[in-house]
Amino acid sequence: MMLSAAALAHRELLKFWRDKARVAGFAAAPLLFWLVVSAGFNDFARFYSGSIALALMFSAVFSNMTLIDDRKEGFLAGVLVTPAPRAGIVLGKVVGAAALAWLQSLVFLLFLPLAGLKPGFFGVLACLGILAVIALLFTLVGFLCAWRMPSTQAFHGVVNMLLMPMWMLSGSLFRFGEAHPWMKTAMALNPMTYGISLLNESLGMEGVFSTLLSLSVLAVWTTGLFGIALFWVGRSDHATA
Repeated sequence: MMLSAAALAHRELLKFWRDKARVAGFAAAPLLFWLVVSAGFNDFARFYSGSIALALMFSAVFSNMTLIDDRKEGFLAGVLVTPAPRAGIVLGKVVGAAALAWLQSLVFLLFLPLAGLKPGFFGVLACLGILAVIALLFTLVGFLCAWRMPSTQAFHGVVNMLLMPMWMLSGSLFRFGEAHPWMKTAMALNPMTYGISLLNESLGMEGVFSTLLSLSVLAVWTTGLFGIALFWVGRSDHATA
């Protein structure tokens, strides 16, 4: 299983390096958003973690567009008929795309001095780990969307409709404690809220939820989505559709 997963992950990395414009495309817009909005509010720290999350979410999800191309080119169907375990196929695609998203999000860490944040060595390490968990979670979201979508146009539409509300309800734009009660309920159901809480804590800011609760919620969501991915790939009825 690990051999097939490593081969597919390596393939994702190679495809990425052959299309380097994706780096600028996914990282530049959230970076520009952070600079403009933060300058407007004269508070570069407040929107920092949310901007990292925005870059990470979009990069992780949209990296799975290659899955649609693989299906159209017949590569996916060819992989599914090999003896490789289905878990290895899912793991390889997901880990490869998540690694790319994680690497692109690291661009934001270069702007820590501008944000006025001083998390220290262990804070940066914690931030790197949290970013990896978020990347894995949203890569699975993108994988599931891409597995069911018939075209990249449909994928774009569904993903944009899903991601922006999740990001806006994560505490990136407004604080959890200041929200209306019904909005707090929606935010509490959003896994990204717990990711933002963990990022804020690692960067030296106040988190909304406890570390244990946030990690538990992210672990449950990630495990659940991975299980769904395994089930769908096991059926394989969308491999050639």
